[in-house]
This record gives sequence, structure tokens and C-alpha cells, in this order.
Amino acid sequence: MASFSEERFPLSVAFGTSGGPERRTDIVRLSTGYENRNQRGRHSWRRYDAGSGVKSLGDLMRVLDFFEARRGRLVGFRFRDPLDASSARWGQAVTALDQRIGTGDGATASFQLVKRYGEGEGAYARPIRKPVAGTVRLALNGAPVEADIDTATGLVTLKASPAAGSAITAGFEFDVPVRFDIDHLAVNLAAFQAGDIPSIPLVEIRP
Repeated sequence: MASFSEERFPLSVAFGTSGGPERRTDIVRLSTGYENRNQRGRHSWRRYDAGSGVKSLGDLMRVLDFFEARRGRLVGFRFRDPLDASSARWGQAVTALDQRIGTGDGATASFQLVKRYGEGEGAYARPIRKPVAGTVRLALNGAPVEADIDTATGLVTLKASPAAGSAITAGFEFDVPVRFDIDHLAVNLAAFQAGDIPSIPLVEIRP
């Protein structure tokens, strides 16, 4: 069995989840009062709890079916983050100019989709590995351009290598690769045609 499924977690449940990015920072406070801070990893990862997204018995059964098909924590899958699922700024439409994903050097034709947070040198570039099929738009120096798009890795390959100094930009919707962080799904049937799953923890993975 494959370790990752390109199937997406039920959207009706995903839109009611809570969670967000997590980082791990080691902090040592010195006797002078100053601190030494070191971040363990270059990239953040997301944690979610989809339990609050279960609003009906139908939602519950969809999650139960999905959980069994993924064999609990064994198989990863796509998850749509209800707050962060697009290259565009919040509330705006996706365009091919949203994110700069590379600069031409005359030899490279393949580029990784990324989303940047913040401005200038302090901006964080997040690799996007799971773009949504049919949503990726690309531009070369502002003009639309075609490319081969690998929706399983987020790698885009232009038909020809862009000239040195060319700006390659992209716009897209994307999912987060996650897995269940439990092997036991605790289901509570509170009443007829009602129910809930108190906690459905999900954690981002690197597929």
C-alpha cells in the first residue's frame, strides 16, 4: 500500500476545523538576561483538530469511512486548510502574478511552487507540494506561459528554460499533506441522527 493517498479529507468537515502552523524553538536564557534562540527546523508544520468540524451523523460517517480507508496513521492524505489554501492574499482571487517562484538562469526549466509570508529578506518561503489540479496559473515576465504541472510534488516544468533574469510567477490553490495523529477514533452517538467525534488530530507530513 502507498504511504500517501491523493484523496482529500471531506471538505464539509475540513471547513469547521481548528489549527495552524507550529514551530519548535529552543531558548536558553543567559545569566545576563539575554536569550539564545535556535529554531530546530527551517520549515513550520501544521496541526489541526477536525473534531469540531463534525456537524451531523453524515459527517461522522464520512470521517469514519475516510479513517478506515487510510488505516489510521498509516497513510497520508490531502487536507484543505480553511484559512490558508491559496497563493493570493485573503479574500482575493488567484492570479498568475501572486507568488514569485524563481528567476531564470538560461538552463533551469523546473521550479518548485512556493508561498511567501512577510516581506523582504525576513520573508518565509513555504514549499507547496500539493497544488490543486486545474488551479495553477503561471507567468513569465508577466505574460501567461504553459508548463507541465506535477500536482503530487508541486514541481512545474516550463517548455523551455527561461532566459537569465526572467521572473517566473505563479498562482494556485493548494492542499496540505497530513495524516491522522491517532489510531483510535472515539465516536460518540449522543442521540438518534446525531453524534460527534471529540477529537480528530491531524499533523502535516512531508510526503
